Amino acid sequence: MSSKSLFASEEDAAQANKFANKAKESPFMLVGIAGFVAAGLIGAYKYRNRGTMSTSVFLMQLRVAAQGTVVGCLTLGLGYQMAKEYLFEKEPKEK
Repeated sequence: MSSKSLFASEEDAAQANKFANKAKESPFMLVGIAGFVAAGLIGAYKYRNRGTMSTSVFLMQLRVAAQGTVVGCLTLGLGYQMAKEYLFEKEPKEK
């Protein structure tokens, strides 16, 4: 009988490694996700003090803020990757 846990599998470890590799490749993706979560938490907190604004308008503004955060972070990440590949590299890659 194996000494491995019944609930832990190699696939779970592989998924964790994939996430770690993706985080190393594009760290701005994690910043974008964190910004999205932060916008959601701030929106939940401010929902109580929205005044006379209707709920649908408030949620629409919150959605735009969260999406803007993610798109901005991904754009910065893409710009950084392009600059690193084409501007900062001393020797261009050959295919």
